[in-house]
Parts: sequence; C-alpha cells; structure tokens
Amino acid sequence: MDIAIIGVGNVGKALGGSLVRAGHNVTFAATNPEHAAAAANDLRARAAASNNEAVNAADLVILAIPASALGDVAQEIGASAVGKVVVDVSNRPTPDPAGASTSLAEELQAQLPGSKVIKAFNTLFASRQANPSLSGIAADGFVAGDDEPAKQTVLDVVASIGFRPVDAG
Repeated sequence: MDIAIIGVGNVGKALGGSLVRAGHNVTFAATNPEHAAAAANDLRARAAASNNEAVNAADLVILAIPASALGDVAQEIGASAVGKVVVDVSNRPTPDPAGASTSLAEELQAQLPGSKVIKAFNTLFASRQANPSLSGIAADGFVAGDDEPAKQTVLDVVASIGFRPVDAG
C-alpha cells in the first residue's frame, strides 16, 4: 500500500520504519522538506517536497503531527485527501484547556469532509510503534472510526506491522 506520513518526529519515523519493514511504500512529508528527506533516507522510504505531493500519491495518509497542527494541515491537504483514508494519531492535551466536547478525530473529519478519518496509533509510545511486540506478544493496536471499510483498511495496516488489531468502535 502507498502510505503518506506527514510528520517526521518520533511517531512518524517509528511508524514509517514499521510500515517499510512490512512492505508498504512510505512517503514522508514535513514542514521542512530536508527533515522529510533525512527520515526517508534513514528508513528507505521516499520524501515529498510538500504535504500535498505526499497525499496525492498515497492510498492512506497518516497525520503524525501535534494536535495543534491538525487544522492547518487539514486546510492544506483538504482537496488532495478527498476520498482517502486519513489516520489521526494525535491526542488532546490533558487536561484539555479548551474543554472540548468532541474528539480530535471528529473535529478533523469536519475539516476533511471528503476524507474518511480513522483514529489509530494514539495509545502507544513511538518505541512500541517501532517494535509492536514485547517478549513475542503483539501489542494491541486500537482503531476507531465510523466508516467501516476505512476502519478495516486501517485494521489491516495495523496487523501488517505486527500489532494485534482491535476494533475500538
């Protein structure tokens, strides 16, 4: 599968490495294209010059960025992400200073109405994302969303990198 990862911090690189090892084609994008190129070089992946370039070439998009950047990135990639599965890995700061009544994934779905937003990879640290098993036991990979085919796609990706996929609703 062709997967775009926007963000090359600990989470983006950990997931990228696991996805490459599983045989997926990974393209990194970042605010600084040089950072995306460095991550791609380290992990035998591709680098895109922009977020839109990465998204255009992808079947699945992983947003490995801070929650505070979701709105800006959603606005930037909105047209490119139409019809695509977009995975939100972010977590809201605790306690939430805004007192929000919806999840980040619900807010992202409202910002990307033409996409299928799924929540995954947000319950484990990057070190576990890079190595999904401990003593030979696969860690649980929770996946949530309201689009069943999109959720199944992400459950399959979660399984492909070594997690035990769990449909969390």
